[in-house]
Amino acid sequence: MAINHVWSQAIKRRTKEFEEQIGRRVSMTLLTSDQLSSSYNVKLNASGTDVDVMMVRALQEQLVFAHNDWLTDLTDRVEGDKEFAWADFQKAPRDASLAAGKILSVPVVTERPTLYYRKDLVEGLGGPPRTLDALMSAALELTEKKKGFYGYVGRGQRSGAVSQWSSFLYSHGGDFLADGKSAIGSRQALAAYEYYGKLLGTAGPPGATNMSLEQAMPIFAQGKAAFYIDADAIYSNFLDPKIATPAVRESVGFAPFPAGPAGAKPHNIPSWSLGINKFSLLRDDAWEFIRWAAGPKMSAALQSDGIPGARSSVWANQRTLAAFPPDLAEAMRVNAERGLGYDRPRVLQVGRARDIVGRPLVAAILGESVRPVVRDADAEFAEFLVRDNRHKES
Repeated sequence: MAINHVWSQAIKRRTKEFEEQIGRRVSMTLLTSDQLSSSYNVKLNASGTDVDVMMVRALQEQLVFAHNDWLTDLTDRVEGDKEFAWADFQKAPRDASLAAGKILSVPVVTERPTLYYRKDLVEGLGGPPRTLDALMSAALELTEKKKGFYGYVGRGQRSGAVSQWSSFLYSHGGDFLADGKSAIGSRQALAAYEYYGKLLGTAGPPGATNMSLEQAMPIFAQGKAAFYIDADAIYSNFLDPKIATPAVRESVGFAPFPAGPAGAKPHNIPSWSLGINKFSLLRDDAWEFIRWAAGPKMSAALQSDGIPGARSSVWANQRTLAAFPPDLAEAMRVNAERGLGYDRPRVLQVGRARDIVGRPLVAAILGESVRPVVRDADAEFAEFLVRDNRHKES
């Protein structure tokens, strides 16, 4: 079972190759993320054996699946297979595949935050901003709200914005947790909240607090914003004549995440990974599927088709990078080298955690006093972590 995604569509087209290799028929079910989560909950709660390979989000549901003992421990298979070359996977996505010291999934699709910008608008500014201070300055300078043009657009919706705000948090020297406790009340986190709120609240479009990916992306695609930071996996939207205006298609540029007070610290995450159902009766065959679908040969083939993978080797090969615009490939490479392997708190109840962490973001964007909201959210997150840790131990 898999998400309906360009990666899984590409694998599905190639399954005949694997069927001939293993002598078994492969059936792939492609679903939306909500449908996939619901199906897993129903089937795995019933110890269902009718799913072998599971496409999972290592940062969203893997800890819950691990807690429920729904995923097979792949450690011995992964580390004992020289041809599979586990060390070839980038460290950040590789670390995200672990739970309680066990390898429970193999990353197949990765993403990082990329700075999308209009080349035609930054010519007089010396190119794309390399620091967050320069981004703020350029975004404010280019904003013309009376003309419906904005210096910056990005996610501002309470929960949906957290994964992109994370890179701003890290680059200010902050984090979600410190020694297992809430760190969103730190001065670094407060500075990141205030910075992001000013950037989107002052240089962004109205209604920003209701915007997630689906609302923010079209604003840049339609030529109504100068800068936009979001996942590099969505870059093709800005080259698509059905989505982007000619001005955007002809002038869109791609740059690494700008450096903050603590340097440039974007996230580099496995957006989707493969695991094996603990109740599967065909675990050996399921592992052979993962070896094939996430192996060096397939990873290179899919990256050559423009699907960003998790292996270091595909990012070091000019042939496998040729599908991407050159400046995007370089931005991806740089961000991957600097990246942290998570873009949200690593807890069991991820949705609730994101909702708490995102509350000060909304206040900051609306121009409210951020400090008291951060203080309240920090206390609420601290209480949440106590309950979440207690649940982990139960």
